[in-house]
Amino acid sequence: MSWKNFVLPLVLLCLWGLQTEGTYTCECLPVHPQQEFCQADVVVIKAKVVGVKPGKHFHTFTKYDIQQTRNLKGSKSFGVIYTAASSAACGATLTKDTEYLLMGRVHSDNILYISKCDFYQPWDALSATQKKLLHSFYKKGCDCTIKSCLSYPCCMTSQTECLWTDHMFGTSDQTRNSACVKSRKGWCTWHRGTAWRQGW
Repeated sequence: MSWKNFVLPLVLLCLWGLQTEGTYTCECLPVHPQQEFCQADVVVIKAKVVGVKPGKHFHTFTKYDIQQTRNLKGSKSFGVIYTAASSAACGATLTKDTEYLLMGRVHSDNILYISKCDFYQPWDALSATQKKLLHSFYKKGCDCTIKSCLSYPCCMTSQTECLWTDHMFGTSDQTRNSACVKSRKGWCTWHRGTAWRQGW
């Protein structure tokens, strides 16, 4: 398994700064989880981390053994997920015996990878509303575009855009409680979800 097979997400841009061996940095642009969900090559699963085999060197991979409990996007089941061994190389850190929502990518070697810039979060840390949006609304809004607003001015340039203003106002409301979906008139707009009432 070579380093070139570890393709960093196109939407979640990782900026590399290499000066000397071991001085990489990884910075990730903020992306709404629905954007990550809607990427064509993204697999979305709910899984528990049951084992870990750390990578020994900077350019190696850490292997996490997982027990997949739900497939939210994609058709395959996975027993392992790989990430870069170092957080400086955009490696994700997962905790054993914790159940996660994982959004990763399957590359040409048919192995699931995740990076620090991908969306991954402990399942219990998701809001009840976000779980319902994930189940029923994220997919409906994949024809829409979520535009990140990091500072003023920030304006809509298309009827298919939703302005994501959480980072501008220092909140997480749209991230945790809303999905961008098309209205009956064809405009994309924020849909505020309600709590998931079933035992996920």
